[in-house]
Order: sequence, then structure tokens, then C-alpha cells
Amino acid sequence: MHRITLFSLEENLPLAPPLQEALKAVAGEIERRRFPDGESYMRVLSRVNGQHCVILADLCQPDEKLLPLQFLADTLRALGAASVGLVAPYLCYMRQDKAFQPGEAITSRVFARSISATVDWLLTVDPHLHRYRSLDDIYTIPAIALSGIPAMQSWLETQPEQLILVGPDAESRQWVARLAGASRHPFIVGEKTRRGDRDVSVTLPADTRLQSHTAVIVDDVISSGHTVLQTIDALNKAGARPIVCAAIHGIFAEHADRKILLAGAKQIATSNSIPGEHCTFDLTSLLAPAIEGLIDQCTSPSSQGDSQP
Repeated sequence: MHRITLFSLEENLPLAPPLQEALKAVAGEIERRRFPDGESYMRVLSRVNGQHCVILADLCQPDEKLLPLQFLADTLRALGAASVGLVAPYLCYMRQDKAFQPGEAITSRVFARSISATVDWLLTVDPHLHRYRSLDDIYTIPAIALSGIPAMQSWLETQPEQLILVGPDAESRQWVARLAGASRHPFIVGEKTRRGDRDVSVTLPADTRLQSHTAVIVDDVISSGHTVLQTIDALNKAGARPIVCAAIHGIFAEHADRKILLAGAKQIATSNSIPGEHCTFDLTSLLAPAIEGLIDQCTSPSSQGDSQP
């Protein structure tokens, strides 16, 4: 077992206590405040020389968090940390993976270069990999993207009702099919028509099980919630009762969760990747072994003497 110190970039991250326990890690202590001009002050209070340091970060609404992340990682290295890794269950800046219009910043690549220069490794869950085959396409450090399906499957197994899984659109088909296969539930997939960022409609195939099963809308992330709201509308029209929404990451921009509940969902269930009132299932059992494996890479003979593993 490695000597691990776990730092939380923010207070009260729901993953911090179970992850610390699973890793048998020491809780890292930092002091943070702002100077009157708005600049950040940071001081590491823990002794980290020779320790493998893991930074747990919620990178939803990321811009104000990135400089503190860089300050912390750099200070840990200066204090003699054996390695510094980043656990960001929700990975930001993956949407813009090409220039759709002339002059657009490909922010996913810019962000990846910055993180690759900041930490020794990266661990995340279900990032938006659309045009990239894997994180290795843009990250130059060991970067692992785990699937949150086992965690969601474990939660589905606790549900007493008969379930039918509902994927909102064709993009979700492969993800929903994998979850349905693992959990042995039937599933259907809707067809989405997008006319703009906030103007979408969803149609569902006819299925008599919608009247007898609990419909669980599943996706990897709920952000604005527009697609989910349209899926709920389609389910309501099909006579589905009750309706549940489940996602690995719950961003819920512009109070999307309230809108989803008002539209007719009886429950929203997400992982504890992002703090919030709907955190229902835990990612710790997925993350802890992967963290140990990444630290092993840092301590393997082949990594000795390299500036990065």
C-alpha cells in the first residue's frame, strides 16, 4: 500500500471521505484565502515529502478552480511529493473538440496541455469523448477514463420495481445498451431533433412496457436538461408512470434539476462526482483501484528518472 495524502481542492466534496477511507490515505491540509485585490493565497500545511499526493477536484464551473489547482500541484512538487495526480470525476473542457467556425479556440486541447504540465496523471469518469478516440489523443500524461456504468448498475439493482431504461437519443444508444446488458433490463432509445442549443424535440418508439415498468432515463451527464425534459414529455404522452432520471454527472445548469422534477420525474439519481442534493451512488469502488494503479506507474522502474511518468 502506498503512502497517499488526499487533498480536496474544495471543502465538502462528497467523494472525499469514502475515497480517503478506501485508499487509507491521510487527509491533506491546505490554507486558502484571497488578497484584497482578488489574488489567491495558498499554503500547504501537511508534510508531503515522499508522499504520493492525490488532488480531488470538482471541475464543474471550472474557470475559478484551475489556478488554485495549478498552485497546489506546483507547491506539492516543490515540497518533495513523490507524485501528484488529479482525480477529476467530471472532466471539463471536452465539448469543444474541433473548430466549428473559423477562429474558435479548441479548448479541449488547450486545457489538456495545461493539465498535462500540472500533474503526473489524470483519472476521470465518462468524459465527453466524441471526436477523440481516448484521452491519450490530447493528454501527454497517463490519463484514464473509467466507465461509471458499474456504479449505476449497482444502484439499479437496488430498485424494487420493474424497469425499462430510456436513452434520449442515438448518441446514448451504445451507452444505454451496455448498461441494459449489464443490468438485464429492457431498453428503448429515442430520436432527437435539434434545431438549436435550447430547441430540441425527442420522439420515442412505441413500447407497451412503458405503461407497466418504471421508465428510467439514463445518460452520462445532465447539463441544461433540455433533452431530458423533452424525453419526459415524450414519456408522459406515452402514458409512462413513474419516471426516474439517472446520470453519472449532474451539472444541472440553470436549475435544470428543479425543472426535471416539475416536469414529472419522481426522482433524480446521480453519482457523487459533483456535489449536489441528488448524489445517490458512489464512484469510490471504481476510482480507488485505478488510483493505486496510476501510482504504481509512477513508482515503476521505467518511470524513474523521467520528468513525467
